[in-house]
Amino acid sequence: MARRAMGCIMLRLAGLTLIAILAFAANSVLARLALAGGTTDAGLYTGVRLLSGALVLAGLVLLRRHGLRPVLVAGSWVGAGGLCAYALAFSYAYIALGAGTGALILFASVQFTMLGWGVHKGEAPGPAEWLGIGVALLAFGFLVWPGLTAPDPVAAGLMMLAGTSWAVYSLVGRGSSSPLLDTAGNFLRSVPLALLLIGLGLLHPLGDWWGLLWAVLSGAVASGLGYAVWYAALPGLQRKQAAIVQLSVPAVAAIGGVVFLGETLTGRLLICSLAILGGVLLAIIAGERRRRIAAISA
Repeated sequence: MARRAMGCIMLRLAGLTLIAILAFAANSVLARLALAGGTTDAGLYTGVRLLSGALVLAGLVLLRRHGLRPVLVAGSWVGAGGLCAYALAFSYAYIALGAGTGALILFASVQFTMLGWGVHKGEAPGPAEWLGIGVALLAFGFLVWPGLTAPDPVAAGLMMLAGTSWAVYSLVGRGSSSPLLDTAGNFLRSVPLALLLIGLGLLHPLGDWWGLLWAVLSGAVASGLGYAVWYAALPGLQRKQAAIVQLSVPAVAAIGGVVFLGETLTGRLLICSLAILGGVLLAIIAGERRRRIAAISA
């Protein structure tokens, strides 16, 4: 009986984790679907995405708590600022970046920023961690270095900004006792910017209603419901497992780009993906081991 119950728990955890991976990767594919042709304004897309996410997340919190006040006081303006900067830079970057390339640059920028913040706060990486970071940085530099198959430099820079902004958002929310509630609060604080972006976007011809549909799906499903599912799965995952799950998102986004957008996987992207994700994974595993040894020694 106990074995069956444990099996059900593990199956539920695996299902939630898979849904979260697909949701996070879907953000890249949906953005590319909407913005690649230039028929949807990137600012309008961002506004609709933020507003849709805010409505869904607020609704989820209301269903649990039966009141709006907890959402209104949750989160922070710094967190909301990081969220808005991420969403805007993310959208404008995907005008020119492929789904897989964009997801890889985003993920790498998030990890480099958080690793850099740890060093700044006095956390001293060990030799294996430095090796992993060095490999990942070299591969990242090769990925964005100008060349025939290099991504657009302006778009790559915007995606780096998006990654840095998301890292700030994550660092502000680290240690939150109610991450879903704080996420809903941050999205709710982004609504004034979302309404401004929607208003400015509607001053121009809409062009393609499909772009707005992709924005709603990105905000409501891939972001709103995706974050809710992720936070439901997170307590059952070890820190290393959670990091590995996030490592898989760029690969899934790249596959989505091939299947839904007809993008091609270049040798440059494939090699850099393996080196960046492998280097970051080495740094994460080595860091976990170092902290575990330090805790035992203490």
